[in-house]
Amino acid sequence: MTEEKPTTESKPATEEKPAEEATPATEEPPKEAKEIEENAEEPGMEVTLEDAMPTEEVKDTGIPTTIVTEIIGETKPRRSRRSLSPVKRIMERSKSPKKRSVSPSKRTKNAEEKNAEETSAEEKKITEEPVVVEEEMVELPKGLENALDIFDDDETKELLKRLCTKTLGQAHLFDKWEKSDKVSPPVLRQMGNQLRSLDKSYPGGLAAYILKAKKLLKDSKEGVNPLEGCTPSIPEGEAFELGTKRYKDIEKVGIQQLGQVGFVLVAGGLGERLGYSGAKIGLPTETTTGGSYLQYYCEYIKAIQSKCAGSKRLPLCIMVSNDTKNLTIKLLKDNKCFGLRRRQIFIVQQGEGVPALSDNEARIAQDPNDPFKVVTKPHGHGDIHSLLYKEGITKNWQQNFGIEYFVIFQDTNALAFHTLPLMLGVSKKRGFVMNSLAIPRKAKQAIGGITKLTSKEGKESTVNVEYNQLDPLLRSSEAFKDGDVNGSNGFSPFPGNINQLLFHLESYNKILERTKGVMPDFVNPKYADETKTVFKKPTRLECMMQDFPTVLESGEKVGFTQVDSSLCFSPVKNSVVDGMGLQAKGIAAGTAATGEADQYAAARLMMRARGCKVEDAEEVNYGGIRVVPGPAIVLKPDFVCCPGEYNIKFPYPEKVKISARSTLVVRGPGVTIESLDLDGALVIDVDRSEKAIVRDLVVKNDGWVQVPESGSKDEKIAMRGFKMDRKDTRYIEVKARDPKAAVLEADDNSDDGTEYLVEDRVACGGLELGPSVDEDDFVAARTPESSGCSIM
Repeated sequence: MTEEKPTTESKPATEEKPAEEATPATEEPPKEAKEIEENAEEPGMEVTLEDAMPTEEVKDTGIPTTIVTEIIGETKPRRSRRSLSPVKRIMERSKSPKKRSVSPSKRTKNAEEKNAEETSAEEKKITEEPVVVEEEMVELPKGLENALDIFDDDETKELLKRLCTKTLGQAHLFDKWEKSDKVSPPVLRQMGNQLRSLDKSYPGGLAAYILKAKKLLKDSKEGVNPLEGCTPSIPEGEAFELGTKRYKDIEKVGIQQLGQVGFVLVAGGLGERLGYSGAKIGLPTETTTGGSYLQYYCEYIKAIQSKCAGSKRLPLCIMVSNDTKNLTIKLLKDNKCFGLRRRQIFIVQQGEGVPALSDNEARIAQDPNDPFKVVTKPHGHGDIHSLLYKEGITKNWQQNFGIEYFVIFQDTNALAFHTLPLMLGVSKKRGFVMNSLAIPRKAKQAIGGITKLTSKEGKESTVNVEYNQLDPLLRSSEAFKDGDVNGSNGFSPFPGNINQLLFHLESYNKILERTKGVMPDFVNPKYADETKTVFKKPTRLECMMQDFPTVLESGEKVGFTQVDSSLCFSPVKNSVVDGMGLQAKGIAAGTAATGEADQYAAARLMMRARGCKVEDAEEVNYGGIRVVPGPAIVLKPDFVCCPGEYNIKFPYPEKVKISARSTLVVRGPGVTIESLDLDGALVIDVDRSEKAIVRDLVVKNDGWVQVPESGSKDEKIAMRGFKMDRKDTRYIEVKARDPKAAVLEADDNSDDGTEYLVEDRVACGGLELGPSVDEDDFVAARTPESSGCSIM
């Protein structure tokens, strides 16, 4: 394979300079809007699964959310630390001559006129203080006026009255309340409580949400370009080809950082689009072993923790929604956290969403089947930043876990971590605060492009620009008058964003203190006609996690790491029908069948890059989805976790041959494959405390076959269009000779709290790569002394 050169689209490597630190906020950030349990050991710090597991006695959790208290059979709703409601606080301020409330427009103008010592207008936008709506009350709807007495708290009463002002314009919500004497008070109270909950969950309250929505909807109708005045240019970053010297050199740098990485999984989605009734993270990544996405992610974290972190625990935070919370907890509970310790898993939960909006006046939508219920929609995965701030998760990781970087990844991409060491190496080399994993992107391809923008004021930011905005933006500039076109390498110079983000933790935490993790909102209404006055369906404000660069300041560097999608990106998100339509257009299908096939293909790709002889099967069609089914290779993360480790696990690659119809499964950190001729199915399963060398092994049997099947009642089979027929298998198993070690192998969450024996004896600072590594020394450094075994 020829050595690739840095792409002309990427900036050439220059002398490295340390990233500039963000200027700390000059005033103390407001405390979290919640009340901490009096007996909490570490208030507001961590959300763990300690109490999700069966125990004899409920211990103090120190958890300021409802998540864990619900798990142990108790509900303790979060309460605000504010003694006054937003409306009452507004009224109190208006009484004081020292803190006179003004209209939003006047307040913005005054903020801009203040000197540099005052809080900037930009910071005012992200504050969690409620927005002041200073306007004389209109006459209340009769139904609401008659029903106010059913509410016990003044906060809810004042909120409902405030919503009826001309400025907010939500009096329609109470049209059906006029006959409230025929509606039970609990029904009205439930709607009032829902509105109060939505008010508390959005920074600045419903007033801020509605006023912002009015502005954004007006801009959308008038065709205002949010990028107007910005000058685009090629972003800073690096593109790589697997197997080249550049790839290996940067990956080596990143491997030294693997023991200092935290993980954040965005897992708020159900599998309804796929025809699956559970949370998507519960889906199997492949049918060869049947392991779920959540299992794979936990196994990867545990593997690099064992190999690279010594006695340190690498934390995992999972962002769940109302839909996925209980399902996620059950997955972890039933599987004993897939081998992770309970205290290294954190859970944060999104709220019930934000109100849906029915028209350009930002009128809140009501359920057409229940006028006493507000329609809500997800606010978007951009909430992850504010949740990490509010719960103090990343601050805890920096102070107590020794974490230097953390990665945010999405729920159904089994290729997510192959390039993590590479990303770490690029971030370390270039001093990136945020590093986006990117893929080569064809011009005008329907995927966001990472772009560097310079505003009229000279502020630079590297952000994701949606594909439908990128081409017109480029055409409006002097440098790219032809728009989004392919370069000499056949791809656009603006790489494709896939929403896997790596952050430098210390820098990230400083930015959170300044911004509270609040991301900018946008709106994307679907209009029913050209007048843009009617929506096809209600819209809402939403935010995206990749918009984090928009809140950065000068000197806080952002860039990308680009690798071919075959190595790093194959999300499972579409039904078979939708996938067929995408494949017909030459676009990746994103179905369960293609996700599984791509996982096998990535393993073959990395083995070939090492020099192994691996064939490809012929393309097949499962229910209209075209895939290459094999050979089906599943190499567990404890065996090999990145391309660089293949050098050690396959020391003589020219002696490894796998036929097109074969299946290979390998588990165990002590396994080395020196020479193998496989034509069939082989499963190697070696306990972590043991060592096994595969040498001169020839396997030929009937193997495992994927059999097409349509109309299956099993959701996992139906979404793939095939099932696995295990005809014949060669099994090689090496079990721990120490019975105690074998027990602990199966349960890292044993009641006595004992750790894996091997972890007590490992203190590895990272993997050494390349042919100069002595394989025996490498394995000995990570396993108890063992005579091992040779398999021939």
